[in-house]
Amino acid sequence: MTEKKCVLTMLVENEPGVTARVSGLFASRGYNIETICGSPTANPKMSRITISTTANPELLEQIMKQVRRLVNVIKVRDMTGEDAVKREMALICVKAKPKDRPEIARIVETFRGRIVDTGATHFIIEVTGRQEKIDALIRLLEPMGIAKLARSGILALYREPE
Repeated sequence: MTEKKCVLTMLVENEPGVTARVSGLFASRGYNIETICGSPTANPKMSRITISTTANPELLEQIMKQVRRLVNVIKVRDMTGEDAVKREMALICVKAKPKDRPEIARIVETFRGRIVDTGATHFIIEVTGRQEKIDALIRLLEPMGIAKLARSGILALYREPE
């Protein structure tokens, strides 16, 4: 069966070691974590962990069953479908020669990014959006020379019913 990119989100108790237990489960079973993000929620007693991985449907179901059994895990959801709002943030440090600066600024504006730092030889760009959008921006900036890149990993929330 074919594997695809999957996004899982889980509500967990906001306790020390919970993220380590979740990532340890993945490592001990040989599942790869492509990205992982964790932060407190509106309820200070809970945190949300969002993980992206690659799995076929059977493997994904197995992962979710094993995560649900962990102590401190309150809820696990598959956010792979289109019913979820998924975003990622990136900071991109790109070489900015004087002749390239207007073109870089135009590209960044097209992607609704922002130049957040300007140096004599570089720009640092901030962009938020779907993973595909960030990948496309990076491809366009690569010819100028990307010096550094930091990406947040995917964050996801289900849309609220109307």
